[in-house]
Amino acid sequence: MFEAQRDKTPAVTVVIPVYNSAHYIAQALDSLKAQTFTNYEVIVVNDGSEDREELERILKSHPLPVVYVSQENKGVSAARNAAINIARGEFYAQLDADDQWTPDYLDVQLGILTDKPDVAVVYPNATIVRDGSDATLEFMKISPSEGDVNFESLVRQKCVVMTCVTARMSAIRGAGMFDESLRSCEDFDLWLRIVRNGGRIVYHQRPLVLYRRHEGSLSSDRVWMTRNLLAVFEKCAATFELTAGEREILDEQIASNRANLHLFEGKHQLSAGQTSAALVSLEKANEHLRTPKLRLVIFLLRHAPRLVGLAFSLRERLLAKHAEHQLSGIDQPRPSSSV
Repeated sequence: MFEAQRDKTPAVTVVIPVYNSAHYIAQALDSLKAQTFTNYEVIVVNDGSEDREELERILKSHPLPVVYVSQENKGVSAARNAAINIARGEFYAQLDADDQWTPDYLDVQLGILTDKPDVAVVYPNATIVRDGSDATLEFMKISPSEGDVNFESLVRQKCVVMTCVTARMSAIRGAGMFDESLRSCEDFDLWLRIVRNGGRIVYHQRPLVLYRRHEGSLSSDRVWMTRNLLAVFEKCAATFELTAGEREILDEQIASNRANLHLFEGKHQLSAGQTSAALVSLEKANEHLRTPKLRLVIFLLRHAPRLVGLAFSLRERLLAKHAEHQLSGIDQPRPSSSV
C-alpha cells in the first residue's frame, strides 16, 4: 500500500476497484483530476491484477495523488469494502477503472446530497461508449428509471441504478457494505438493503458518466449477470421480512429471471452449435415466457436443428455489426478471475 498525504479530511472518498484495467486507469484518473469539486480522496484497490506492474507505474507517475491498496483477487465487493474500511470522506463515490466522469460530476452529485439530507444515494444518467467506435448510447434509454426508487421498482427493474453512484458513507456502512460472496450484481444487492433500511435513492437525467461497454466487462455477459441477479433475489427471499405483496413481486421476478437464464443459456448453446442442449434450455424458458417466436424456434429445432443453428449464427453476426447492439450488451463468455 502506498498513499498520498492525508492531512486534510476530504468531503468524499472516490473508490476505484481495479482488475486488469491498467490500460484504462489513466483516463479514469484524468477525469477525476478535471473535477470542478476538489475536496476528495481517491482510493484505488488492485484486486489481484495480472498487470500489476503497469498499473503501479501509471499510478505513481500520474499527477493525481491516490491511496493504493493491493490484495489477492477476491472480487469487486471485497475490493470496494477494503476501500470503505479506510475511507475518511463523509460521502462515497463509486467509479470503475474503465469509466470516466464529466468535470461537473462531483459538483452535481454532492450538491443533491447536500441539498437533500434525506437522500442516501443519488445516481446520474450516463453515455455508453465502446472501444474503437464513435457510436454512443444513453444509459437510461436501455436501462430506464421511472417513478420513485423503492423495493418494488428495484425488483421489477423499473429503476436501474447506474453504477457510478454517490452516497452517504453512513448509508453504505449502515447497510452492511457489499456482500463479498457475490461476484456480480453486488451493487444491486446493496441498494435493496439500503431501501429496506429506510434509505432514499434518487436519480436525475444529466449524463455525467462515460460508461464503457466492452467484451471483457461483466455487464456484457447476460448468462453470468442473470445467474447472479437470481442469487440476489433468492437472498432477498431468504433474509428480508416481506409483505405478501412484496413476496409475490419477488417470486414473479425469480420465475421470470430463471426463464431468461434458460433463454440466454440456449442462445449460447446455439452459438456453440449445441442444438440438442439449446432445445432443452429453450423449452425450459418457454414454460414461463410462452412467446410465439420462441415456440417457433423450438419447433424448428425439433425438425430442422441444423438450419436453426446456421440461421442463428448468421443473425448474431449481423447483429454484432450494429453499434446499438454492441453498446446495449452482448453475450460473451465471462473472463476468468474477473471482478
